[in-house]
Amino acid sequence: MPDYQKTKVACYLGFVTQAISANFAPLLFLKFHNDYDISLGNIALISTFFFFTQLLVDLFCAKFVDRIGYRVCIVTSEICAAAGLVGLAFLPDLLPNPFTGIIISVIIYAVGSGLIEVLCSPIIEACPFKNKEATMSLLHSFYCWGAAATILISSLFFFLFGMNSWKWLAVMWALIPAINIYNFATCPIEHLVNDGNGMGVRQLFRTPVVWLAICLMICSGASELAMAQWASAYAEAALGLSKTFGDLIGPCMFAITMGISRLIFGKYGEKMDLMKFMTGSGILCVICYLLTTLSSNPVIGLTGCIVCGFSVGIMWPGTISITSKKMPAGGTAMFALLAMAGDLGGSIGPGIVGYVTQNSDNNIRVGMGIGLIFPLVLLVMLFILCKGKNTQELLETF
Repeated sequence: MPDYQKTKVACYLGFVTQAISANFAPLLFLKFHNDYDISLGNIALISTFFFFTQLLVDLFCAKFVDRIGYRVCIVTSEICAAAGLVGLAFLPDLLPNPFTGIIISVIIYAVGSGLIEVLCSPIIEACPFKNKEATMSLLHSFYCWGAAATILISSLFFFLFGMNSWKWLAVMWALIPAINIYNFATCPIEHLVNDGNGMGVRQLFRTPVVWLAICLMICSGASELAMAQWASAYAEAALGLSKTFGDLIGPCMFAITMGISRLIFGKYGEKMDLMKFMTGSGILCVICYLLTTLSSNPVIGLTGCIVCGFSVGIMWPGTISITSKKMPAGGTAMFALLAMAGDLGGSIGPGIVGYVTQNSDNNIRVGMGIGLIFPLVLLVMLFILCKGKNTQELLETF
């Protein structure tokens, strides 16, 4: 009998790899700025290239992954992630323009990260586990633990060995995807639907439940990243903490509480109603955004920021589980579209908060107030989804 626990471990490490890819380089932004004389405007483009590459990979997956095969693509994801992280340590010094070396490395590991994001969920969904909703939530919790570990271990490494040792750390982080190449090359991998029987992109776009899911994913990504990416700045502005403590108290605690939420549902999901859990989380998310926006007490505001991680934890994996159950023939294209929608929300959410903050005399509370719209829209989408028990009823709803 195939050992699907090995598949599960490989996917767990895959999400840890994605967390390293997304969270390591931002810790080095000021180092890049000072050492390589890269303007802050160009530094900001590093994250833009990362997320834009992931979006392109999502589109590629929707069209071609089923033809190429899961195993080839997921092994390639780990190769790209490892190569990109190693490249980050060496290419800036080897190329005439250090910024070009950084961007090439970021694009390479972003390809790996995008493939992981799209493929790990359907690989787990296709395995014969008993409670797939709980398993999916537990899987996505490893992104949170990976993010927290990346920030904590990197901060400790820099404290012990100094920022100048960052290249050694980049190579050390690359060992995780390098080891996971073997795991994905040897673990059993099933397909969601038989070859050629999955729904195409055009078919999916003609189905109202998919549009609802896309809206949910956009709001999930925006609710999560708008708070997560501004958590450090909020901690510094609200409490006057240093950048290091701002990172630890802000994004790190946010990732930990988000992981706790996913872990709870992963462990006790069989006894919980996913839709009710998501609705309660959506309401809690609204409260958290209100606390960060309206509270004059900085500790209460920061508490809202941290607890928000718990509130958004179930949104992304929960939406994937609900959509997969309602659209069993959706196939890889459906997972790719959902990942693309989540990435899109993760891109526009922080941007809107930042734009509003900048245009309100750098008042971050006003920016967070605008971010409140994302969990509110998410609750509306959940309500509509609750009205239809299956795709046909959703068609009638529209």
